[in-house]
Amino acid sequence: MKCVEDQTLEDEAGFQEDEESFFQDIELLQKHGINMADIKKLKSVGICTVKGIQMTTRRALCNVKGLSEAKVDKIKEAAGKLLVCGFQTASEYSLKRKQVFHITTGSLEFDKLLGGGVESMAITEAFGEFRTGKTQLSHTLCVTAQLPGEYGYTGGKVIFIDSENTFRPERLKDIADRFNVDHEAVLDNVLYARAYTSEHQMELLDFVAAKFHEEGGVFKLLIIDSIMALFRVDFSGRGELAERQQKLAQMLSRLQKISEEYNVAVFVTNQMTADPGAGMTFQADPKKPIGGHILAHASTTRISLRKGRAELRIAKIFDSPDMPESEATFAITGGGITDAKD
Repeated sequence: MKCVEDQTLEDEAGFQEDEESFFQDIELLQKHGINMADIKKLKSVGICTVKGIQMTTRRALCNVKGLSEAKVDKIKEAAGKLLVCGFQTASEYSLKRKQVFHITTGSLEFDKLLGGGVESMAITEAFGEFRTGKTQLSHTLCVTAQLPGEYGYTGGKVIFIDSENTFRPERLKDIADRFNVDHEAVLDNVLYARAYTSEHQMELLDFVAAKFHEEGGVFKLLIIDSIMALFRVDFSGRGELAERQQKLAQMLSRLQKISEEYNVAVFVTNQMTADPGAGMTFQADPKKPIGGHILAHASTTRISLRKGRAELRIAKIFDSPDMPESEATFAITGGGITDAKD
């Protein structure tokens, strides 16, 4: 069997150099008069890059223990000197977009639907009823993210946040066998955390940001299975709906910033709920994904999954900024997500 680590060594030096230059370390602020003690305070809340400061409001920075308004203004000013905060041409932004990579789902048809696979610098959401393949897709991505791919993609590590207790290392071994890679190498390259509350889930993102910064360019994928499960438990009824959506918006905003800041792919799964108003409008499917408009607007690409015959599943582009509304059929096998057999 080929080892994943051996497979990803090729061209890694040059690729990592590009990745490391993708973000500026927050310690560069020392050259602009910010002391190390204040930098450590920022790192303690998951702000590890200069761009991370730009992505955080003054109000949020003032809530960091030990940072006064005067210090925050000084930090913002120093960050402004290191970053170009204005506009850029579409051509310049197009060059930046060339750093985007795609992670294969394991199915060529599914990849084609997504324009190459799960995209970096974006949040990809897959929603559907139970047994539609959300968790199986998550497990397959844990392995495929580690494999070298097209356009110079060298593979990398994965972080998996589990809110439903559905992660199974044994499943990764089965999928690793399909791709002929070493079991231990695959498992060692996946960092796993079990989230128990929505607050805990948010706190784990501080660790995620710190890890992405600590090992710049090494991590390629963050998976949350599922994004809404704990919010449904922690907030109940219409009386707590506004607070739930506010907390959810904060988490999704953090995920968006992490994906852009460190050039990683973010893949989240989501549950379904009955739509009481569907019967009034004669909709074919009386169910809808939970999370409301907050989640709908935050997700870059939304994929609807539904059951087909036997092991077959159908994926449909529900919302995407650049892919047309279309469908693809895939299969769930012992080796993970694959193309459906004719």
